[in-house]
Amino acid sequence: MNELGKAKQPFVFLIDFDFQKSRVWKWDESREYVLWKTPKYTNFESAQQGVEQFRWKVRPVNYARYQKAFDLVQNHLHSGDSYLLNLTMPSQVETNLSLDEIFHASHSTYKVMLKNQFVCFSPEIFIRIENNEISSFPMKGTIDATLENAAFILKTDKKELAEHNTIVDLIRNDLSMVADQVQVKKYRYLDHIKSNRNELLQMSSEITGKLTPDYHENLGDLVARLLPAGSISGAPKKKTVDIIKTAENYDRGYYTGIFGVFDGENLESCVLIRYLEQQKEQLIFKSGGGITFQSNCQREYEELVKKVYVPLA
Repeated sequence: MNELGKAKQPFVFLIDFDFQKSRVWKWDESREYVLWKTPKYTNFESAQQGVEQFRWKVRPVNYARYQKAFDLVQNHLHSGDSYLLNLTMPSQVETNLSLDEIFHASHSTYKVMLKNQFVCFSPEIFIRIENNEISSFPMKGTIDATLENAAFILKTDKKELAEHNTIVDLIRNDLSMVADQVQVKKYRYLDHIKSNRNELLQMSSEITGKLTPDYHENLGDLVARLLPAGSISGAPKKKTVDIIKTAENYDRGYYTGIFGVFDGENLESCVLIRYLEQQKEQLIFKSGGGITFQSNCQREYEELVKKVYVPLA
């Protein structure tokens, strides 16, 4: 990434949560391995495919398994080892569609398909760099959009507020490691997301900073310093990631990693959430949410299950 960035040569990158299977392709070579769409660019024909009949059966992770992990996380939170931890789990899905069909039928701000491995329809930006300004848009806080006064409930929920503020502070600190004049430009705005199962409101903030004009010469180092993304790990990062690995006891893989493109001048990237993975003959949907000491296990489990969806047109 440093080499290609210094040459201002466009490229595409994919980084897994554990930094074990990261990939970088030159822009024109990427289509052979991965199909993708960002708000500005795509490397495939983007004609939407309709779905007449869509079967989607979710077999959520066993509640007892989730509760065991949740209780372990709560012990660490109450001991002060972490202030916020993103707890995720895998759920089995049965559907009549292939990964390829799901990819082309879905709609999202970002879409990624690593061929024969996973599809991702992410609503969450990781970082965006335009005209030497870096921006991050952490997404924390979710509610069923069909509830009466859903927006008011979400914005006044003490647990959700604490979770969102912690992430905003963490991302502000992260950006300060690579940029100057870091500020919270937009605070706690809501996005409305429709899916095959439900409608959700999700809360985000925008944080920005200024980069030096030669930032692209060390683009790989810049991205690496910001990983893993705060919204899908927690605070403080290093200790929280250690707790995550013990509590979850499964391989996230590319889930909660990063996908991005560099066009020679600017960079666009997303967090790999809303993620469906092929594991031999099974389809596994990985999902989760932020846990604080105020969290309720049943509510967090229900949120995890609600996030197992496909955003169909």
